[in-house]
Amino acid sequence: MSQDQTITIDNVDYPLSSLTENAKMLLSNLQFSDNEITRLSNLLAVVKTARGTYAQALKSELLQSPKP
Repeated sequence: MSQDQTITIDNVDYPLSSLTENAKMLLSNLQFSDNEITRLSNLLAVVKTARGTYAQALKSELLQSPKP
């Protein structure tokens, strides 16, 4: 016996098979948006790390340079 997959919205379970085509499209867009938020959050973490590394390298470079 197979169990129908469900989606829970506001503590109410909805069988995926009962969703309208529009609801399925909206769910797909919601999942895409969640995935993009995760991807962009990861990218932001990488860029922040790179920025910190560049700032540290600049400080090091300035300390080795003759003072004006």
